[in-house]
Amino acid sequence: MRREIRLAAHYVKRYWFFYLAGIVSLTAVDLLVVQMPLITGEIVDGLDKQLLAAEGIRRLLFRMLWMGAAIAVGRFGWRFFFFGSSRSIERDVRNDLFGHLETLSMRYYNEHKTGDLMAHFTSDLGAVRQLLGMTIITTFDASVELILVLYRMIRYVDARLTVVAVIPLIIIIFGDVAFGKAMHRRFLAKQEAFASLTDQSQEAISGIRVIKAFVQERKELMAFAKAARNCRDKNLAVSRLVSNVFPALDLIIGVSSLLTLLYGGWLAINGEITVGQFVAFNSYIGMLVWPMIAVGEAVSNISQGLASLKRIGVILDEKPDIVDEGDPAVKELRGGITLEGLSFSYPGAEDHPALRNVSVTVAPGETLAILGRTGSGKTTLVNLLERLWDTEDPDMIRLDGRPIREIPLEVLRRDIAYVPQDHFLFSDTVARNIGFGVENAEQAEIEQAAREACVHDNILEFPEGYETVLGERGVTISGGQKQRTAIARALMKRAPILILDDSLSAVDTDTEEQILRNLRQIRAGMTTLIIAHRISTIQHADHILVLEDGQKAEYGTHAELLAKQGIYRDIYEKQQLERQLQEEGGDAL
Repeated sequence: MRREIRLAAHYVKRYWFFYLAGIVSLTAVDLLVVQMPLITGEIVDGLDKQLLAAEGIRRLLFRMLWMGAAIAVGRFGWRFFFFGSSRSIERDVRNDLFGHLETLSMRYYNEHKTGDLMAHFTSDLGAVRQLLGMTIITTFDASVELILVLYRMIRYVDARLTVVAVIPLIIIIFGDVAFGKAMHRRFLAKQEAFASLTDQSQEAISGIRVIKAFVQERKELMAFAKAARNCRDKNLAVSRLVSNVFPALDLIIGVSSLLTLLYGGWLAINGEITVGQFVAFNSYIGMLVWPMIAVGEAVSNISQGLASLKRIGVILDEKPDIVDEGDPAVKELRGGITLEGLSFSYPGAEDHPALRNVSVTVAPGETLAILGRTGSGKTTLVNLLERLWDTEDPDMIRLDGRPIREIPLEVLRRDIAYVPQDHFLFSDTVARNIGFGVENAEQAEIEQAAREACVHDNILEFPEGYETVLGERGVTISGGQKQRTAIARALMKRAPILILDDSLSAVDTDTEEQILRNLRQIRAGMTTLIIAHRISTIQHADHILVLEDGQKAEYGTHAELLAKQGIYRDIYEKQQLERQLQEEGGDAL
């Protein structure tokens, strides 16, 4: 709990002046509110004993009027300061949380689902806002009002009557302790259930095309219904606890009011207190109802808020695996790549290395092609080049002769243009997707990159050309168009190193040849890494690396590898046969 309190205090300190102003406004309101019953009692006694003339009554009523106006202004003030600050803190926590998530490494995202992370940005932040807004108001207001009311009840009316009225209310204090512990447990379970439901929804909507293609709507509906039932049950558990507590509060408050009427009435009949004091005391009992109810609400909101802060704190405490250790003197990359005995295993799979003892040297301006079966370690190799993962020994990968960890992350990722396998596109315009990696990208530059990626003509056929908004992950365009748009986005960077990870698999042969010709022209003098399954894509590369089970099986030029009569030649002959059969089939048609 200390961690959660420190986290909350960290953000509250940023707005301490607004919280202080809110506390002053709230205190002023409470001081004025507890004066109202005194004036009411004074009027009742004045009328009862005929001590007040019309002028005196007008004076007291006028005082109540301006006090009421001051209370209204004060209530607006504390709402403005407290609610405004809590909204600002919600924004700050959301920004800090998102910013921290951007620093975390791939391992974290492999271990945590998107839906669970989204729940932190919605439900958990709502509970934190409630904790640092309404709950602070409730707690402070209830405490101040309780002290002031009890003081007035003892000082202005009667200490004995106050004790009789308050004894039942003491029970609430003990009940709140058990209530808070139970609420904390149930709210954590509620948030986890909400996270599961969010993840179920996100995954089903993202994969709706696959669900429809395999006619699995009913199966997914049942899975969603199960998650929804679990979420409902956890929410009902919280609601049952609240629904049991607040009626109990009403019962205790009712008992206190009954004792007040009986004993207070007896004191008034015997002349030990005046009728005005009795009326004022009953008003104060009514004013005690809010602090007693507020105690239960505060305990509930504090439990929920601390539970959410705990979940958020777990993320903020997460440390990135990839730490920037770069030398500030390194300002750019030239494109030289050296792999020396590169070996790597993913966490939890140490017995099955993804790469084993791979050694390759690529001079600036050369093209390295990587070929291999699925799971041979091709994508792992380029992920290591971008430091999405780290090797145990930084000397295994050198860029321009320096260990990769000596390259600042900003320089490393700025000077490497990467087209990943999934060709992820944002739900934005085509132009913004292509210019994503460049600040203040000019339209002419965007169109030039599109021409180089052989997608310009396709874009002009879109409803609004370059201003056409793509669907989520680019679902509104074909696989080949998506690949070429992703290539255009990478070419926009004009980076010293370009990595194409199986980025031409969805384009036809003629388009592929045109893109490769463009690459050879525009990237002359710059380093290019091409991962592919088709030999036609890589045959003109300066070096070709064939991976087999994470190891360097063959290495050389196209001609050298064909002469070795090994894996490369076997793949080449199979693809040639497939191509021949396709051509013969086309002629037959």
